[in-house]
Amino acid sequence: MNYINKYRIAYQGLSVGLHEFDFDINDKFFESIEYSEITKGQLTAQVLVNKLSQMLELTIKINGTIEVCCDRCLEDFNLPISFSGILFVKFSGSEKDLDDNVICLSPEENEINLAHYIYESINLSIPLKRVHPLNKNGKSQCNPEMIKKIKEHQINAPIDEDVDPRWDELKKLMENNNNK
Repeated sequence: MNYINKYRIAYQGLSVGLHEFDFDINDKFFESIEYSEITKGQLTAQVLVNKLSQMLELTIKINGTIEVCCDRCLEDFNLPISFSGILFVKFSGSEKDLDDNVICLSPEENEINLAHYIYESINLSIPLKRVHPLNKNGKSQCNPEMIKKIKEHQINAPIDEDVDPRWDELKKLMENNNNK
């Protein structure tokens, strides 16, 4: 059995109303996703399903930590992740006017697998700059030896900004056009 099949919700037998599902997300989850950049993590996903006659409304909350590499010192650390989102599932064959939080399923289908939606939500919750958080004293938790090496190789000389004269001419042309 494929591990990501654990993240399926069979909605066909559910009565109209609210239903709650909890999913654990761990290293096996990330291993089962092809080409996953995330390899380790410990999170939980709470899914509240509001089944209506013609659609599902899923409120998804994901909390926990994943292991990422610090962009500054290159050491791994646990990054807290918190995601909250709503996903609408419509039962129709057409896919017109859909956006990112709407999925259309065929009326013949009876379940939805949330594994890829959960994975994408975790990925989108990762900040662009991944650095160790500050401790209680406001100091970085990065590896002090690596920070020392970075400072040793840092260039503190002012940067000469030789501007290509063509840019100055272009700027003059643009100013002349704006003044007309």
